[in-house]
Amino acid sequence: MNDTLHPDRMPDPSAERSPTYDDGIDGVLAQMEARREPLKFSKRERLPGLDVDFAPLKAHLVPPPADDPLRAAPVRSSNRRKLLEIREELAGRSELCALHGLLIAHLRKSGQPEHTAALFHRIWAEEHDHLLDQLDPRWLVSALTTFGDHGQTEVQRRVGQAMTVLFGTMKLYESERRYSGLSADRPFALTGKDRGPLPLEMDAFHLPAGGLDVNMLGRLWIDAGEDDVLRPLARHLLDLLIHDPRTVFRRLRIMRKRKERRDAAQTADQAADTDSPEAKITAPVPHVPPRRGPLPTWGVVCTTHAPLAEIQRFAAHYLHLGASRVTLYLDSPAPEVGAFFAGHAAIEVITCDADFWQTAGKRRPEAHQLRQAHNATQAYRASELDFLGHFDTDEFLLPEVEVARGLRFMPENCAQARVRPVELLAAQDGPPRHFKRSHRQAGVPRAALSEIYPNYGAYLTGGFVSHTSGKVFARTRLADVRFGIHGLRLDGMAVGNEADLPRMKLAHCHAASFDHFRDRVRFRLTRGSYRKPEDDDAMRLGDVLDFVLDTEGDAGLRHFFDEVCSDSAALRERLARHDMLVTQELDLDARVREVFGPRATAAGAA
Repeated sequence: MNDTLHPDRMPDPSAERSPTYDDGIDGVLAQMEARREPLKFSKRERLPGLDVDFAPLKAHLVPPPADDPLRAAPVRSSNRRKLLEIREELAGRSELCALHGLLIAHLRKSGQPEHTAALFHRIWAEEHDHLLDQLDPRWLVSALTTFGDHGQTEVQRRVGQAMTVLFGTMKLYESERRYSGLSADRPFALTGKDRGPLPLEMDAFHLPAGGLDVNMLGRLWIDAGEDDVLRPLARHLLDLLIHDPRTVFRRLRIMRKRKERRDAAQTADQAADTDSPEAKITAPVPHVPPRRGPLPTWGVVCTTHAPLAEIQRFAAHYLHLGASRVTLYLDSPAPEVGAFFAGHAAIEVITCDADFWQTAGKRRPEAHQLRQAHNATQAYRASELDFLGHFDTDEFLLPEVEVARGLRFMPENCAQARVRPVELLAAQDGPPRHFKRSHRQAGVPRAALSEIYPNYGAYLTGGFVSHTSGKVFARTRLADVRFGIHGLRLDGMAVGNEADLPRMKLAHCHAASFDHFRDRVRFRLTRGSYRKPEDDDAMRLGDVLDFVLDTEGDAGLRHFFDEVCSDSAALRERLARHDMLVTQELDLDARVREVFGPRATAAGAA
């Protein structure tokens, strides 16, 4: 699809038409001509001659209105009134700039002294450096418009008129855009796009690959180069335009980059297994040892850029539960993490620096989901354990039975065991204690969500702000599989031969506090778990958070957090009424002290 008008999709000419302006185009022309009455001179007034010396005009500055001797004489003409207005605006600039402004004012009208245009052209031919240095962009655009109306060459008229339309249209839509409440340097969100028709049945600009913007600007730049007089002015303005952060061109480029990142992240999700439904594949499972003898061994792998204290809690929790191995991939170098865990036989720390990716034989993926999937797959293929779980540092297993014993009774034909999530209710103080399960886990209808979360329940998946699919323990030594975010994949498809791991839950501390939630919400909206596919027209969590942030800022975000995420007595009561409340203390700091001793507290706080 291109960015052009489709003649075969023009509106029905028989349909009722209502003009935007009274009397249609005749009304437009009448209003335009009413503003073009020539400026009049008094008997002794005239413009300087065509041969006026520019040197003294450049050397002398226009004085402030209180000191301007020209204001001593009475105003007897529209020419003088306009001259005084221009001099007041250009006080502190050169007298040549004032003359230039007066020439433009005359040339905007339907008539002017015969040599006016020629004098305007002479100024630009001889003194363009002075004008570009002295005049602000608004006056330079006015000069460009004057070239469009009174150009001496076809190039001057063509480029001048084209750029006048460009800047005039920008002024109209940027003025209207102010009523959106967004500053001119703030792009619109990618979500919530209207999909109705454009005027004149035009195709919408194609955000990922549309070339209308660069074709417009590039053609104007090239054409302006064909005229020696116009070139400095036109190219100077185009250069200002492409460097100004407050234009539609800049906003569209930012939106394009955001969409590229979002699409890459969605591709990563598809490659790394998302919550969305898709065809499943069965991963062949070789002979499984009998369910007697030693319990199976298990471990966890994580890719993280969390602070040392959070990594300590993660590692201590899983070591306490009986993990034989905790493999930590540091998404960015963190020497203090490696130093703390150095010498711990059950913990492996791998720094994902430039050497790491060079050794891996690939460029560092931009999407963090792809980096997580790559690292987990490498750990899976190198593992000598029986099972490997892929979790984040804010995900903690809550087992009611010994983990290894639960894995032992996993069905023999299953490639992975899934642990369903419960989401933390953020408490003001003390260790985490209360969590919520999804309405599906509780076996209650979706309508319950609107009772529990009156303002936001209709937009929440399962009542969660994070994922509802959970994570898995993968049986190791399966051929050709690789890890995704939420499970194994084989030949590009999600592995389907799995079983839920009974009597175990995965506590997801996704929003441990309001500050934690607020500080991460922008990232999650554009590159993380709150974004949604562009072709999804339904109102989702990301749309709600976008709207709340745009209209109410932090106060609105706080209202959302208090209703959906906060550990309040009222929310606990509503959850309990629907059997969706889970209570189990998760004292992670106690686990850290137990596993790593007193040195952990000081190191984690450093």
